Amino acid sequence: MFVPRPMAVLPVGIMLLFLGQASVDAEVFTALCDMEYLVHMEKDLVESLDQYIQQEEDKLNKIKTFQSRIKEVSQMAMEEPSTHLHHPVNAYLLVKRYTRDWPLLEALVQEDTAEDFLYNLTKVKESFPSDEDYMGAGKALVRLQDTYDLSTQNIAKGMMGREIAAANRPELGYTKSPELSSEDCFELGRLAYIDQDYYHCALWMEESMARFQPDPTSDLTKDTILDYLAYASYQVWLGEYGTQNNIERAYQATKELLRINPEHTRAINNMKFFEKEMEKSQNLVAPPKDEDVASTERGEYKRDLARDYLPEREIYELLCQAEQPDMFNITPSRAKHLKCRYFTNNNHPRLLLAPQKLEQVFDKPKMWIFHNILTDPEMKVIKDLAQPRLRRSTARNLITGQYEPAFYRISKSAWLQGWEHKVIRRVNQRVEDVTGLTMETAEELQVVNYGMGGHYEPHFDFARKEEVNAFKSLGTGNRIATMLFYMSDVEAGGATVFPQVGARLVPEKGAGAFWYNLFKNGEGDMLTRHAACPVLVGSKWVSNKWIHERGQEFRRKCGLSPED
Repeated sequence: MFVPRPMAVLPVGIMLLFLGQASVDAEVFTALCDMEYLVHMEKDLVESLDQYIQQEEDKLNKIKTFQSRIKEVSQMAMEEPSTHLHHPVNAYLLVKRYTRDWPLLEALVQEDTAEDFLYNLTKVKESFPSDEDYMGAGKALVRLQDTYDLSTQNIAKGMMGREIAAANRPELGYTKSPELSSEDCFELGRLAYIDQDYYHCALWMEESMARFQPDPTSDLTKDTILDYLAYASYQVWLGEYGTQNNIERAYQATKELLRINPEHTRAINNMKFFEKEMEKSQNLVAPPKDEDVASTERGEYKRDLARDYLPEREIYELLCQAEQPDMFNITPSRAKHLKCRYFTNNNHPRLLLAPQKLEQVFDKPKMWIFHNILTDPEMKVIKDLAQPRLRRSTARNLITGQYEPAFYRISKSAWLQGWEHKVIRRVNQRVEDVTGLTMETAEELQVVNYGMGGHYEPHFDFARKEEVNAFKSLGTGNRIATMLFYMSDVEAGGATVFPQVGARLVPEKGAGAFWYNLFKNGEGDMLTRHAACPVLVGSKWVSNKWIHERGQEFRRKCGLSPED
């Protein structure tokens, strides 16, 4: 009978995160701008630690000096203890050592040189990331691994996305990181294990094994890694995408475990179980050419998409990876309508002297990019106003209509009103000028900073017919259109993609993307379902105006059908 691994022992608070939908309320990893202070705080802590180490070294040097001096005198005295004391100076110094020197040493040993360091540590400890942040950060790495089809080897090497290509071109200057240790990889695998995600658990345990080196400062042992690896490989084999290789890998890992620890009870029982399972499966699947697969050879694992809830997951990830599925190739007859021009919106007074650079980037649904619609000073003001107010972004609950944190939206946001600053009023007016739609019923300017692996999975901006409570409290109707401003360039990842049609918008600092969410008859355009791809490398700032129906009656006249 197969004996499973026991659940990893973790604090109850951490365990509960994985039993429900984890990482929906974390306050640090959800926005990169809020993580920057951790870098500065760690610098201060390192400096404080340096001071503590120096004090400890000074203290130890004093103790060593005392020990050396006393040892020399003691050895000389022990040669002839009785005659040594005949000399009055020797007798005096002996008494002095007991009444002065040894008490001083006692005080020195008892001196608490850690007090300042512990005070500095305690003072900032409340600002430390939480266990939930740790879980969220781990899941973010796994999300990036899947979305951008990254290998554990490249992630562990600190090479992600374009950094792989930049390895031979360091002048590109993409952000790099130190390599992950075997223990780092093990912890990522264990997080996946607790979440019953055995596919990622197996991948990261393989990487941990490949990087394992005996370390006297670490409690991690090779047999522990192999124990997790064997169980995860077996669980992958049980899944829809399990292969003969997975059960063989479970067998080999267990065999290696027993070589290291022959008394491992669970491994002894599992070895017999795996042998029987392999015999059964080999009746249906051709046996491997080699009798044994080398224990150092990695297993082959296929991702189980059956766990996924997104019907368009595959297309969504291909678009995030900048790959255009063949089914979405734009024909020449469609492409000829995609043009750039200077735009005055029918000679609007404010646009005559400063026309906007307008590019139509897609035809169905129609999408436009206003290049350089925001200036650097304007974006700085918007970021500065928003940053102190950033809070975990929310998504609308389809049942209640209420907004709440969601695991499929990782970012922080803030809302800015026109009366707060002239720049906000100016931006609102500019949106009205270029779209011809009133801002009187539009929502406030939302500012968003995406965190580690920050993303927003495919969604609609408008409310569907079944969402009867959406925007009811606003009394302004549905969201007729979206203006999305990109306020930073992103080194890799972070594109806005439309899985229904294969459109992909790459963040361009200062640009604004515009599209209509509703047809002229008021029905929602299902082709506008879109997503914010995870940020792979860099920090992504955006802001947006959601424009509502009320007040647009004479600005965008109604039609009887979607074709109008």
